[in-house]
This record gives sequence, structure tokens and C-alpha cells, in this order.
Amino acid sequence: MGGVVLRQIAIAIATTLSTLLWMYQWIVIAGVVLSWVNPDPYNPIVRFIRNVTEPLFYQVRRWLPFLVVSGIDLSPIVVLLGIRVVQQVVVESLYALALRLGAAAATVLVG
Repeated sequence: MGGVVLRQIAIAIATTLSTLLWMYQWIVIAGVVLSWVNPDPYNPIVRFIRNVTEPLFYQVRRWLPFLVVSGIDLSPIVVLLGIRVVQQVVVESLYALALRLGAAAATVLVG
């Protein structure tokens, strides 16, 4: 019984993390598009996107200063790659853990 609960918790965490990463990925893409145009800086949506993305972009630029090439900031690319790595490693590992927990729970119930 406990294995089934742990399996459901692992699935819930993996699904929530996957959804949050997916949403943040689109926020980063929106931030990139906003950097190409000159939007109203007082617009609440623009402010939200900048407030959510700029701290992470700043950290990436600070750790990897060579990402600004000829005035072009490549830190969003690093952030998007990081999101994909977390999706592939952490989320998929949580789903695999849930699968193993489900198999273990089925073995206990049958045996």
C-alpha cells in the first residue's frame, strides 16, 4: 500500500515539475521576443516577464560572461538548454522511480 502512495507522490512531483518547466520555457521565449521589440516597460505583463526571467539571465551572464557576443545575449539559450536537461534528467528519473515503485507494489500484492 505504501508503495502505491509513494508512486503517486513521485508522479505528482514529476508532473508538477514538468508543467512548471514547460511554463517557464514559454516565459523565457516571451522574454526573448520582448527583447527584440521595444515594449512599454510599465506594462504589467512585460514587467512580470522581465522580473521572472532577468534574475536567472543575470546569473547565467555572471557565470558565463562570454555569452554576450557582439551585443547579442545568448543567456536565454543556456537557460532553455538547462530546462531541457532538467526535464530529461530529473523529471524522467522521477517517472522511472514511479514506475519501479509501481512494479514493486504489484510484486508485493501478488506475492
